[in-house]
Amino acid sequence: MTLSLRSLLLSAFALTGAGLFAADAAKPAELRLDYATYSPSSLVLKKFGWLEEDLKADDVAVRWLFSAGSNKANELVSSNSSDFGSTAGSAALIARTNGVPLRTIYVSSRPEWAQILVKGDSPLKTVADLKGKKIAATRGTDPFTLTLRGLRDAGLTQKDVELVPLQHSDGYLAWQRGNVDAWAALDPFLATALLKDGARPLFANVEYNSFSVLNVREAFLAEYPSYVHRVIRAYEKARLWILAHPDEAAAILAEAAKIDVAIARNQLTQRTGLDPADGVGIPGAKLRAALEGVIPILVDEKIAKAGSAPAKALAELIDAAPATTALGAK
Repeated sequence: MTLSLRSLLLSAFALTGAGLFAADAAKPAELRLDYATYSPSSLVLKKFGWLEEDLKADDVAVRWLFSAGSNKANELVSSNSSDFGSTAGSAALIARTNGVPLRTIYVSSRPEWAQILVKGDSPLKTVADLKGKKIAATRGTDPFTLTLRGLRDAGLTQKDVELVPLQHSDGYLAWQRGNVDAWAALDPFLATALLKDGARPLFANVEYNSFSVLNVREAFLAEYPSYVHRVIRAYEKARLWILAHPDEAAAILAEAAKIDVAIARNQLTQRTGLDPADGVGIPGAKLRAALEGVIPILVDEKIAKAGSAPAKALAELIDAAPATTALGAK
């Protein structure tokens, strides 16, 4: 090898190495993520500041943004206001199908957080009785897709009922006031209605609840993968902490949601599965199977935009690699 050729190769190697080092050293000015009362892990993280502590040495700030529902979390990610969003799996699939560039990278819990509720003295006895009735529901969320699937099981579609599009808290108020006949409820409002308002579940099916997941903007994942891993590890730390400290976790949820501790405890212990055996942690086959059941609803009820491909979106949505790297294969 001539001296000049060797010099050129060494120079090229030096430049390539410098580029790789720069890519590895890249860091965001701040890390933006949401917190929500339907995501207890996010509340624990925000309460204890574990991410802030972890990122302090890197001089990376943490900004917390409140999500009132999966639809709002997706809006934050879609508008580039947040890097991470806490949603139901079905909501993430709807968003991805409709063009929001996000990936599902972690499963926070296996909840039964959505049910169709009626008043205790309601004459409605089955989902079929909802024909021609008003149902409060937050579009783009698990209670919404659960309602559509329940109607489908009863031989009905959304055309057979009047779906009143209200955010979860507003739907609760409308149901309390008798402005709607039924309500597609989400925890912690669900737990509150059951324990304080004498609500009666008209329809519940844990298999129609599509997991609580953490999503990330694709651009952030591509640019800052090591920071995505750190967020996943923080969520896993929160999951383990909740399992070890159920009473303290209930108190944190109660404080954030402004509900009684007994109601928060009901949500956490009765309808929030945190066991990896249930598909929590690295997203995998159980999440995929749950979302495959949502696809016919997106197509038949025209939830997906015309020309979109929900099956293709599902194939692109679930990304197990970040959690596998962050947590190790189980």
